[in-house]
Amino acid sequence: MMRIVLVTVFILVGIYWSDAQTVTGSWYGIADATNGGNNNNNYLTELVIKQKGNEVEGVFGYYFRTGYQSYFVRGKYNPKTRILTISNIPVAYLKNRDIDGVSCPMNFSAVFKASKVKSSLNGIFVSQEKYKYTCPELKVNFYLDVDEKNQDSLIHNTTAKIKKYWQPRNDELVVNTNDVVAAPVFSEDTAKNFMSKDSTDKKIAEEDRKKALENLVQSFEQRKTIFSNEIEVESDSIRISYYDNGDIDGDSISVFVNKVPVLTHQLLSDRALNMYMAMDSAHPVTDISMYAENLGKFPPNTALMIITDGDKRHEVFLSSSLTQNSAVRIKRKKRQTAH
Repeated sequence: MMRIVLVTVFILVGIYWSDAQTVTGSWYGIADATNGGNNNNNYLTELVIKQKGNEVEGVFGYYFRTGYQSYFVRGKYNPKTRILTISNIPVAYLKNRDIDGVSCPMNFSAVFKASKVKSSLNGIFVSQEKYKYTCPELKVNFYLDVDEKNQDSLIHNTTAKIKKYWQPRNDELVVNTNDVVAAPVFSEDTAKNFMSKDSTDKKIAEEDRKKALENLVQSFEQRKTIFSNEIEVESDSIRISYYDNGDIDGDSISVFVNKVPVLTHQLLSDRALNMYMAMDSAHPVTDISMYAENLGKFPPNTALMIITDGDKRHEVFLSSSLTQNSAVRIKRKKRQTAH
């Protein structure tokens, strides 16, 4: 009788443990082409997702050759089959010289395996039908980072290697907080408004752009700035990524660093809008503000802001309107001196 009771208890505990598990968390792994490949062209990947019912959403990112790219993703998780699926993820073509080349639209599926020892997502990226003969499948085993504070994970254990060859993408911005008065980066559509073959027109265009910037700064200062978070960072430089939070509805923003515009008229989407910022050692506090250029289809203008500080990651949800800026204050953590 006691044996039957114990067996029943173990079964119930097993069922509870199985049902209690979700795919929510930070997952890390290396994706390799199924048709071969080598250590120089694999993908160091991360998948940071949250599960709500059978829906998942979050960020998929990867390092490849000379850069980092990330996308806001949504997918499905079936708790009965334990299969996670995410469709239409752009991944750099395996034979690209750098991350800025051709992208392969791929669908991801993985089987979730959970235990008290470790959890994994064993999956594969499969190219869509149109590209199946060009883009090879990518196999990946994601492992859950059970201690986000320590970041004891595959991708962060290879950080030193990544930094050796990493450089910003062509469409990304590097900001030094010692010198934020550098010319701001305009969106492609905005830049076209100031282009002309005639030298005289170029001069006029430059004057018009200067005037437009003055108007932008004036409008920014007239709006009330609300600080939503104060974040302490340890690194000498951080990565700041912006995504449209929710449906992609045409939200457009400008970004100010210490009240100086550094990005203007940038459209938010599922693809990351990245800034890499070197922190000013002489000034430990930096204010980063989001200015709404419009409200998109579904007001207000909202964004998911992710600040990557070495091995640490901070998520901030920003909401701006035509009367209010949303801001984050970043502080350098004081380093303890040895006695």
